[in-house]
Amino acid sequence: MSMIGAASDAPGLHEFEVMANEPVAEGVWHMRCHTPVASRIKPGQFVNIAVPGDGSHILRVPLSFSAADADQEVLELVYAVVGEGTQRLSNMRAGDTSTMVGPSGRGWWLPERAGRSLLVAGGVGLPPIVACARMLADAGRGFDVIVGAQTASRHVEYLLEELRRMPPAEGCDCARKVVVCTDDGSLGVHGFTTAAMADLIADRPFAQVYACGPAPMMAGVAALARKRDIACQTSLERMMGCGFGACSCCNVELSAGGYALCCKDGPVFDAMEVVW
Repeated sequence: MSMIGAASDAPGLHEFEVMANEPVAEGVWHMRCHTPVASRIKPGQFVNIAVPGDGSHILRVPLSFSAADADQEVLELVYAVVGEGTQRLSNMRAGDTSTMVGPSGRGWWLPERAGRSLLVAGGVGLPPIVACARMLADAGRGFDVIVGAQTASRHVEYLLEELRRMPPAEGCDCARKVVVCTDDGSLGVHGFTTAAMADLIADRPFAQVYACGPAPMMAGVAALARKRDIACQTSLERMMGCGFGACSCCNVELSAGGYALCCKDGPVFDAMEVVW
């Protein structure tokens, strides 16, 4: 079933205040902030942040989230410092304020089929996968997880522990697997997440796959899911000018023809609807 265009809520402009902002892995930071967006945002959606410090930088920084406390209005963001904007973001300290647009885009949805889900994360694709895992755990759905990074120092250990500690599905007779991979073999399985996925889907039946990470990884995940006839959702990344569908620069080519907008029709897409 096509889910394109099923975004859940219109984004708005909101203030936020930094509560904490600290490194949690090599080149990776964890920010906790107080914002009303936390009471509305759904797993898989994102926020678009105005980072202070350079008036010439007019574009906002789009970031997914790992956790949201609706009652306390606390949003948790885990992000990689990869450019000038995220470098300035890492310089924000407790008490600093700015604005964000959100909740933005269309997030994850629960599987239509009964059965276990497989979550696959690569690099900083982990935060939205953690949010997805919470969605599944809250719904009483069973899942396994594969998490990949270039090297051990780039794995966010506290998020791996959260995945391990989430409550299991009622009546599930198989223990959750959290498979950790590294490209260089410095932690866990030596190799790519797609190789670990091929092994796991040969060992256990899955009704749904969720994936977020580098585009080549997600293309490989989508191909494996298609081969096994497993439904697959992917959270895509594109360069976003506005973040709410006005500039049309974050196009996603569709297998049925035409294009969708990553910021508005996604970032989560049915993998079978996307041209890889």
